[in-house]
Amino acid sequence: MASNLDTLVTVFGGSGFLGRSVVRALAKREYRIRVAVRRPELAGHLQPLGRVGQIHAVQANLRFPSSVEAAMRDSHVAINLVGILAESGAQTFDAVQALGAGAVAKAAATAGARMVHVSAIGADENSPARYARAKAAGEKAVFSAIPSATIMRPSVVFGPEDQFTNRFAALARMSPALPLIGGGLTRLQPAYVGDVATAVADAVDGKAKPGAIYELGGPEVLTMREIMEIILSITERKRMLISLPFGLAKLQSMFLQFAPGAMKLTPDQVELLRADNVVSDAAKAAGLTLEGLGVTPDSLEAIAPQYLWRFRAAGQFQRKSA
Repeated sequence: MASNLDTLVTVFGGSGFLGRSVVRALAKREYRIRVAVRRPELAGHLQPLGRVGQIHAVQANLRFPSSVEAAMRDSHVAINLVGILAESGAQTFDAVQALGAGAVAKAAATAGARMVHVSAIGADENSPARYARAKAAGEKAVFSAIPSATIMRPSVVFGPEDQFTNRFAALARMSPALPLIGGGLTRLQPAYVGDVATAVADAVDGKAKPGAIYELGGPEVLTMREIMEIILSITERKRMLISLPFGLAKLQSMFLQFAPGAMKLTPDQVELLRADNVVSDAAKAAGLTLEGLGVTPDSLEAIAPQYLWRFRAAGQFQRKSA
């Protein structure tokens, strides 16, 4: 039986939040891993995740197909994790999530490689959010080049370095009140980054159905209000939760899109919150879920305390440590 060491997996976007977990999962399964990133000199933190020589970083930018083709040379599997939450300069939704995904798929097809593409629940060519439309265009481009590709659509992903729970915990530390856009009624199904990475690695193993779209969600469907309440409970902070109508949130986002850090809010992000982000009944019925892959998902309440403790008020943390 061939060893996984004979299989070279190229991971585009492997140095990011999800990428680190995917590289770790692949390394544990003894694959050879090529991490394709814009700044390979900043990907040194991935080396300890595998054995000496198992993980190698190369330069690639999805906006330049020639660099993508070079990164795919001699690869057996391509994984595309590249995505952005907000546009900046040439890094637009269409350039990265639509055309970029297509560039990876075309390079993988040329190399005769299999492909796993990570998209997002809510990908829809008719969505009012440009992020979601670009995700849908990326899926279409992937299937056009490689009909047997496997697509993973996670709900919002949480974990130690996420831009979701950490963002709201940071806001709670600096603000006496937290906004609930649309009243906080939007339903999400937060998925733990480790579970999503396991699903991606399972697809590389050949456990996922080719040409299928999987929807990955956690064990609970929670409203934004409930998620905020969980974060406040973990960080032991009491903050007012103020309902903010979508129209007013959209107006404020025209200014907050230029804000730094946790304060940043774009008009497109407001549009995304108008729709629920949960695993569909169709995906459940077809077994195209984490559970369908044999993964028992971890809950937000079980995992988040392991890393959000650092956002607790100093006095409260000292009392607990005493």
